[in-house]
Amino acid sequence: MLKKTLIAKTDAEADKSQIYSGKGWRATYITPRLIRFEAGTFTDLPSVAVWFRRFESGNMKTEEKGSVITIETDEAVFTVKSLRPYSVYFKDSKRTEIFAKQKNLKGTCRTLDMTNGSAKLGEGFITEKGAYLFDDSDSLLIDENGRFIKREDGGKDFYLFAYGKNYRETINAFYNISSRVPMIPRFALGVWWSRYHEYTQQEYLDLMLRFKDEGIPLTVATVDMDWHWVKIKEKFDMKYNGWTGYSWNTDLFPDYKAFLRELHDMNLSVTLNLHPADGFREYEDMYEDMAKAVGIDPSSKKPVEFSCSDDDFWNAYFDIGHKPYERDGVDFWWIDWQQGKKSDAQGLDPLLALNHYHFLDNAENGKLPLILSRYSGAGSHRYPLGFSGDTFISWKSLDFQPYFTANAANAAYTWWSHDIGGHMFGTRDDELYIRWLQLGVFSPIMRLHSSNMLALGKEPWKYSAEVCRAAKEWLRLRHRLIPYIYTMDHRTHNDGVALCEPMYYSYPENESAYNVPNQFMFGSELMVCPITKPNSKKILMGSTKAWIPEGRWTDIFTLKSYTGEKMLELFRDTETMPVLAKEGAIIPMSADEGNSSANPESFEIWAFSGNGEFVLKEDDGSVDFKNHTASTKFEISCDNGKVSFTVNAAEGDTAVIPQKRNYKIRVRDLTVDGKEVVFKIKDAATNQTHTVTAENAKRITGESKHERAIRIFSRWQGFSLKKEICCRLLGADGDIMQKLNKMPLPHDVRAAITEELESE
Repeated sequence: MLKKTLIAKTDAEADKSQIYSGKGWRATYITPRLIRFEAGTFTDLPSVAVWFRRFESGNMKTEEKGSVITIETDEAVFTVKSLRPYSVYFKDSKRTEIFAKQKNLKGTCRTLDMTNGSAKLGEGFITEKGAYLFDDSDSLLIDENGRFIKREDGGKDFYLFAYGKNYRETINAFYNISSRVPMIPRFALGVWWSRYHEYTQQEYLDLMLRFKDEGIPLTVATVDMDWHWVKIKEKFDMKYNGWTGYSWNTDLFPDYKAFLRELHDMNLSVTLNLHPADGFREYEDMYEDMAKAVGIDPSSKKPVEFSCSDDDFWNAYFDIGHKPYERDGVDFWWIDWQQGKKSDAQGLDPLLALNHYHFLDNAENGKLPLILSRYSGAGSHRYPLGFSGDTFISWKSLDFQPYFTANAANAAYTWWSHDIGGHMFGTRDDELYIRWLQLGVFSPIMRLHSSNMLALGKEPWKYSAEVCRAAKEWLRLRHRLIPYIYTMDHRTHNDGVALCEPMYYSYPENESAYNVPNQFMFGSELMVCPITKPNSKKILMGSTKAWIPEGRWTDIFTLKSYTGEKMLELFRDTETMPVLAKEGAIIPMSADEGNSSANPESFEIWAFSGNGEFVLKEDDGSVDFKNHTASTKFEISCDNGKVSFTVNAAEGDTAVIPQKRNYKIRVRDLTVDGKEVVFKIKDAATNQTHTVTAENAKRITGESKHERAIRIFSRWQGFSLKKEICCRLLGADGDIMQKLNKMPLPHDVRAAITEELESE
């Protein structure tokens, strides 16, 4: 029997008051806009995707006429024809949507392995008009003993979603029946180092010290497969491949326990790579104990085969194969399953079983659990983080990743981790490296990774001095952003809102929001428009198509402001990319020195003019975090030149945060006497409220339109007709924009000048 901690807590049997039945079918009320419909055979066991069905019953009535079944709630009328859901009528909008005719906005996929650009995505829960039929008929069930079992043949199991264009409610409804997105530990939100390379113990430790000396704050140290024995024939004279392994390679790591201790002493969390397919062979350190645990005579030297159907194997796999290493200092595991979807348990994908059991097992130590693994279908949001696999190093790969990452929200999957910079093949391209780092900073996880080719290392100092300097700044920024991202981590868990979300979630009624697939919201305050194509050779700037929604949006780096609604092409040099803050945005960042990911003692807060608030969330990092969370509200208000910023007294379990803190608050787009508005609050008691104000604040003023246009002309490479066009465009008479449209300019020059004229 599986050990208790490998049996998930579910509540899948609906209350009798929720269930309505007829001849060969039954319907279960979940919400007025979500019902379950079964036909043929019924089950009350949880499925892989759906773990919870017991909810408060609401008004629902059913009617059966011939082959047509009508199911009505307070907000919708569902029609079933010949035991298959057909349509839904929305009472509020008085419209009918046919499930089979919905345009699905797609979700995500298992992996991006070996891709050089786009990949085929599966369906998500989001359709453009908001009616979605989720067919759960073929998924496995989970019995009371925690085992995956096959359903009875012939049964149909559907979930009918009818939330219209309130896409967040659709996803939240799925979370309610499936489970909430788990919290991600703070350390995972910083910068990871990973590389497929045969490091020695000292080489790896020296590398971590080099990062520290370079002022690059890492939080996760990943050791790829060479931590264990790989060259089996040479070492043991045995004909086994070396992908699977569980015994430390003592030739490379002579004292692995000291190695793990030293990494922890550097404030680094540690993960090791696993390829479990070949089980435990006779040369493994724990072979004898593993063999006895599953009933094999160790003297037979028979391999302990990887088994999805054997409870004794799973218990021993964790307690003998992994738990000792966790006690030594391995924090979590990178599950690198690449061996297909078949196992010795009928219909069970080994990847699903590994993700499920590893995540449950990792919670045994009382800390927030974590794994790194590939996506295994609906319900995979329970097992973060996602490992997207080995992509090519190319602009095509980079260009696909923003869309891929944000669009996964449609599949309720919110925590993808990519090989930032790409994994293999391709060509060396410094510009591509920087653009990928920029995207990584504003991605769910910032994990540098590459293949074992010597020339493909992602260390910043292996690039030109200019690129190295920029790379360091981006990596430091990611670390500083941990307080903001961790607050969004709470938001994802509690409210079901992804950190990276397509624009149409916030603006579902605006067609333009569907036409910028690479643009996304990064938490509640920021809109990211990544540059994913090479710089223009005309002006040496990269560009991206961006949609500016209503309101004022300010670039947090250049401080250019844009007032929407409008579609623009945004241009930036290699050192920056467009990240726009909404009016009244507040972005809390750590100002602590070093690489600690703990709740900070000092903050630097970037704020933007307007009226806004932000509630910072911090906790103790335990599985019981809900009872140990502190909330601190920040507020900004602007009125007739007076700007006020308030740090409210912390609420909740304030024992998890320092008693006193230092704050540096920068109101980035306001000045007083020509200088940025900066407030400093030193030794601020966290149980008290602190307010600071400034008078005569003004919005930052930039160059004139003439000066902006001249700056773009100055970047224009080449001089043919340049002088003549410049004089005609910037002459004293007439509107620049009107004249611009009549000029024979290259597209990039025209578009860059247009952006300058449209910004404030």
